[in-house]
Parts: sequence; C-alpha cells; structure tokens
Amino acid sequence: MPGGSGTLEELFEAITLKRLALYFNPIVLLNTRGFYDPLQAFLRNVVDERFMNPEHIDMWSLVNEVDEVLPRIHATPRWHDNALSFAAVR
Repeated sequence: MPGGSGTLEELFEAITLKRLALYFNPIVLLNTRGFYDPLQAFLRNVVDERFMNPEHIDMWSLVNEVDEVLPRIHATPRWHDNALSFAAVR
C-alpha cells in the first residue's frame, strides 16, 4: 500500500533480497490512485540505464484494486532459484 519512507525502505529491501536470491516470493504493490506509477517509471529507467537487468523488472508487480492483490500473489511464479547468477548487471 502507499506509504512513506519506511514503506519505501522495506520495498527496496525486499527487491534487494529478491535480486540476491534470498527472497523468492511475490512483491505486489497496491497502486492506489496511481501512487506507484512514478516509482514504476523510475525503476524502468534504472533498467534502461543498466543499473538492473531487464529480468529484474519482474521482481515486483503493481495492481490497482485491493481485490487484485491475492489473485496476483497466487498467480506470480516463484522467483528464479538461480537469481544470483544474473544479479550483477550485464
């Protein structure tokens, strides 16, 4: 859900752990009123600028409605067991 600096810190910690193959479960952001749209654009720019690999954009997903959260969690495949092999930027 939308939040402040603590929420963002926890989000980036989860993304970091997933990138390092220490966390494998879904990261789903409830994008209330487009709150996370600028963050999604920023993270896509991070990939475009080659600070993360294109595969990393799949580490999280955004949903717009509360009733989409659980279905998205259940539909998201487990993160790659070999994620550490592509953690470094190529």
